Amino acid sequence: MSVAIRMSRQGKKKAPFYRIVAADKRRARDGRFIELLGTYDPRTKALKLNKERYQQWIKEGAQPSGTLAAVVRRSDRATVA
Repeated sequence: MSVAIRMSRQGKKKAPFYRIVAADKRRARDGRFIELLGTYDPRTKALKLNKERYQQWIKEGAQPSGTLAAVVRRSDRATVA
């Protein structure tokens, strides 16, 4: 089973809210997932992520989506600066 770390869309129309999840790559975007790792609100740019679990999944071979990797990088730069 190959695992992807990606965002699952929640919320209502015109007001998106995303859960950051570890899921089987073959599952639907908003389908069943293995573990909830955090949340992201694109309207306020608020990212809440369990960094320890995120890193653990990366070490186990999970691939983050391109969009999620960019959001995490951007938040890391914001906390350092």
